[in-house]
Amino acid sequence: MLKKYPESVKIVFKNYPLKNHRFAVRAAAAALAAGRQGKFWEFHDELFKDYRQLSEEKLLEIAHRLGLNKAQFERDRKDPEILASIQRDSQEAVRIGVTGVPALFVNGRRISNRDLRVMDRIIEKEKEKVQKP
Repeated sequence: MLKKYPESVKIVFKNYPLKNHRFAVRAAAAALAAGRQGKFWEFHDELFKDYRQLSEEKLLEIAHRLGLNKAQFERDRKDPEILASIQRDSQEAVRIGVTGVPALFVNGRRISNRDLRVMDRIIEKEKEKVQKP
């Protein structure tokens, strides 16, 4: 959808660390810390490859593999602003009724069917709303 609608679609990522995953908040903070070094999506993708095997060692291994500055990474993932950002995202998710991840919204409307044809139709309808005088 990003390729098809580069001027109309953007991805907004929000953190919603699941309560039953004991390492979720630390993993979210690590991804945001990596983002400060321009590697959010790379870190994110690595986390989800092995999300059941997350550990402190795994976070450091991913950071090393991605070439992150270790000292900055350590500082940033403990930064109160990053932790507050995760908290704000989580509160917003609860407020709008998110119960699991991933959750997909188009212009504030929850989309449960992630079929690309369905999303394409939804995006086209949203574009029509905006283009009408």
